[in-house]
Amino acid sequence: MAEIQECKEEDKKKIDFKHNMKIYWSLLKKYKLVIAVFLFLVFVLEGTRVVNDFLFKVIIDKGTEFLNKTITSSAYIHILMIIAGVFILNIIIKAITKWFHMHILNRFEGNLIMDLKRKFFEHLVQLSHSFHTSHKTGSLISRLIRGGSAIERMTDVFAFNVFPLLFQLVIIGGSLLYFDTLSAIIAIIMVILFIAYSLIINHIQQASTLALNDAEDSEKANISDIFTNIDSIKYFGKEKNIKEKYAGIAERTRKALIRNWDYYRALDVGQSIIIGAGTFFIIYFPVMRFLNGEISTGTLIFIYTVFGNLFGNLWGFVHGIRNYYRAMAEFESLFQYAKIEQEVKDATNAKELKVKKGSIEFKHVSFSYKKRAILDSFSLKIPRNKKIALVGPSGAGKSTAVKLLYRLYDVEKGEILVDGQNIKSLRQESLRSELSIVPQECVLFDDTIYNNIAFSNPNAKKKEVFQAMKFAQLYRIVETFPNKENTIVGERGVKLSGGEKQRVSIARAILANKKILVLDEATSSLDSETEHEIQAALHNLMKGRTSIIIAHRLSTIMSADMIIVMDKGRIIQKGTHKQLITKEGLYRKLWNLQKGGYIR
Repeated sequence: MAEIQECKEEDKKKIDFKHNMKIYWSLLKKYKLVIAVFLFLVFVLEGTRVVNDFLFKVIIDKGTEFLNKTITSSAYIHILMIIAGVFILNIIIKAITKWFHMHILNRFEGNLIMDLKRKFFEHLVQLSHSFHTSHKTGSLISRLIRGGSAIERMTDVFAFNVFPLLFQLVIIGGSLLYFDTLSAIIAIIMVILFIAYSLIINHIQQASTLALNDAEDSEKANISDIFTNIDSIKYFGKEKNIKEKYAGIAERTRKALIRNWDYYRALDVGQSIIIGAGTFFIIYFPVMRFLNGEISTGTLIFIYTVFGNLFGNLWGFVHGIRNYYRAMAEFESLFQYAKIEQEVKDATNAKELKVKKGSIEFKHVSFSYKKRAILDSFSLKIPRNKKIALVGPSGAGKSTAVKLLYRLYDVEKGEILVDGQNIKSLRQESLRSELSIVPQECVLFDDTIYNNIAFSNPNAKKKEVFQAMKFAQLYRIVETFPNKENTIVGERGVKLSGGEKQRVSIARAILANKKILVLDEATSSLDSETEHEIQAALHNLMKGRTSIIIAHRLSTIMSADMIIVMDKGRIIQKGTHKQLITKEGLYRKLWNLQKGGYIR
């Protein structure tokens, strides 16, 4: 029953050929001259093959005339010398053409692969935060890399299968029409039936190919997720559970693979019948004409030779059809992302932001995520150079307010102003580049410590990077590493401790040197002693800057100019630490629970 259900779901999957080909052709447009030259070379190559067959026909016919004493030996030798010269010239032309053919194709496909990857990498990077939170990284990687292979496969289909067969049909068809019209008609009918049948079977197969790609993408995404969380698997002793989970995933891929392969049974049987019937007729009728003296021995051999050559390109075309549908299915997996638009869009005349003061204002901001209200008419003024702390239980809307400030999402109602400018009127990248943040979860690139810090300011001098490291209490630790600042931190920074990663993140924010600073649990991964040292550094860092501090540990925000207490998307209290602990309310309740610790 499960397999029947999978097949029904599979049948619903379709490839959007029009959309995929539109994107493919858009990538080809700038290479029109290269394509024209390449097609000319393909035509020449196919022509050289027929020339050899024709030369062989002449040798047979003239040899027959020589045996029948119709021409003299000297005349026959003269003809053979001419044929030898033409044959050598044909080999030279073929070799030179083949060299340029592959030279152009290699560079053409290399450029196409790069163009495709850049196009979709840039598109994916630009897509909204919500897209990246709802799509598995492993699947995105799989589809992007496979898209590069697919564009090579698609181009090879045209370069080695479609155009060679078309040109060969023109050249061979013309030759056969000249020598034997009936043979030409039989060959053309056989080719049409062969191609039509192959296209029908491959078209039916498209759904199973898409299902196979989805199964493989899901498998890769799950493998990526498993190895990313390998520590959790080890800590909880769940290796057996994970092995069983993967076995189930791999089994789904196996079934999808076999269903896809089974279509080739019908394809091979039908193609064999069509070619068998065509071969019978192409042998029968020319032989009858030869026996009746209507065609020469050389012509008979020429018909069989060029017809035999046609087989090679026909089977090549079948292989090309398979690759065409496979490439289309792989395009479908990747090109569907082209239909996804950026949810947070820049205005047509969006301006660049250059923060001079650093004032921030939330004006009656409301926001819901998946029908769940997060902020409700949230209003807050943050004057320039002031330290504002946001506190409250989990889900109160603190982090959401920061994400809205960064325009990772757009507000549903109200507006957010930076230096009096509505952030919707600003270019997103410009807005974000004017803000600096130490996030709660510090995720690093698999690169050196130095490069991870310099990421926020690539033009910074080495001296400035080291100053940021010292400011973040990182320099002393790095000096103990064998490779010092050139130490590779590993994927997501796994080779560093939580505290070391947090210091790198703080150093990165320091180096960015922006007027607006966001600290989202900036010291949550630090021990008490180090936290005390860094708090002093952060206190100096926040001088002359507008700072938003999100904290569960209330002891870290006692010096804030204003503490905003949030609950269920609303501000329920505001004031300094001294003011709030003297009043009844959520803040004093949280303070009494913590006494310098964490909110539970």
